[in-house]
Amino acid sequence: MEVLTQLLGRLHPLIVHLPIGFIILGLLLLWYYRKQHTYPEAVNIIFLWGGYSAILACVTGYLQYLGEGYAFDTVKLHLWSGIITALFSFLMYARLKKLKLVHFLTKIPVVTLSILTLALISFTGHQGGNITHGADYLVEPLPNNLKEALGFETFEEKKIVLTENNWENALLYDDVIKPILNNSCVSCHNPKKIKGGLLLHNEVGILEGGENGSILIAEDATKSDLFVRMNLPLEDEAHMPPEGKKQPSKEEIKLVGAWINAGHPFEGTVQESGLEKELFTSFFPNEQTYDYPQIEIPAATLDSILLVKRTGVHVDPISKSTTFLRVSCLNKPSFADADFETLLPIANNIAILDLGNTQITDTIFEKLMQLPHLTVLKMDHTSISGKDIALLKTLQHLKSINLTGSGFEQEYLNDFADFTNLKQLYLYKTKVNPNTTSTLNRDDIHIDYGNYTLPPIPSDSIIY
Repeated sequence: MEVLTQLLGRLHPLIVHLPIGFIILGLLLLWYYRKQHTYPEAVNIIFLWGGYSAILACVTGYLQYLGEGYAFDTVKLHLWSGIITALFSFLMYARLKKLKLVHFLTKIPVVTLSILTLALISFTGHQGGNITHGADYLVEPLPNNLKEALGFETFEEKKIVLTENNWENALLYDDVIKPILNNSCVSCHNPKKIKGGLLLHNEVGILEGGENGSILIAEDATKSDLFVRMNLPLEDEAHMPPEGKKQPSKEEIKLVGAWINAGHPFEGTVQESGLEKELFTSFFPNEQTYDYPQIEIPAATLDSILLVKRTGVHVDPISKSTTFLRVSCLNKPSFADADFETLLPIANNIAILDLGNTQITDTIFEKLMQLPHLTVLKMDHTSISGKDIALLKTLQHLKSINLTGSGFEQEYLNDFADFTNLKQLYLYKTKVNPNTTSTLNRDDIHIDYGNYTLPPIPSDSIIY
């Protein structure tokens, strides 16, 4: 019997459209024949069918209320207005048929009953929509300022803002957990829409739980309804948030679980909770690194670029979003110090310069000072020793220098300590000994000595 009750109850969303269709069709026909004193018999029958189907909708709706566990306060307006709508549909039928049993209805204009019936079916449908989709279903896509103007409470989405430097001092609940709940859960669990009797907009509501009891079991996320429902498959009816709502990311769900396992504290910092850094790193900003300065300069003329290309040097734009250029001598291994003059027509636009495998010497450093926006410099597999390389410290945008396989010597290593924005230095197969104690005393400069080896794995010993 219980199975039948639930089955019939779940037919309600389908059956409820029958009375809506009949009654709206009847009202449209009344408007169409408004200038006549009598109406076709079909109009009468339509309202009669509308009444019968409205009763069926009320019965299935009541069964759904019993089977799905809705609170009566949630459905009472929808239920009573549905019953009254069914009654008005029969009254419309009686008025149009001019039945003697309800002779008093003849004194009420048809247009008055029509307006009341339209208002009733609109109100009933609105109440049903509130139950299934929430009171703010229609206005949810609107901008927050417009929703506020219409009198709807808004819950601003709040980003989790953490960095390498501040994550430990962030407040665990206010800065991390609350934004997750606010962005994905509070739209259905707030003072104006208490779905399941549960409030998630503040500490009191979270601790009180909902109709099914507590949603948090301290230090046990696997038994906490809040965490369990988030982890259910999206197609599962018990999954929360429901399909169609904004879903929390896997990282956010994992954080909610870690917060519960830590005793779900509402006070204190991340550091005080003892949670691992790995839980928060996905929320750190992804810093973009560019191979060119973040400034705008005039583009090099086409004639200047063609002039350089004719010497055998390759020139191409770094991207469509910048006027800076990438210059490479890959196809001109004979490039020497004296050839640098050929680059001067586009000197202001050169951000990446590849002089690897060329004939340059230490004399090139004085010439490179004429490239004010140089960001990436490659001088690998050349004979330079590093003498006078300190001259390049005046290049304020220089971030990366590749000296792999060059003759660069140990004594000039400390010259890089004064390079303002240098981040990467490649010294593989140079005369610098990576095992010496000579360092730059600069933690922000990464020196790559190369010669990496992979740990052996069992399959390496297999002979085929």
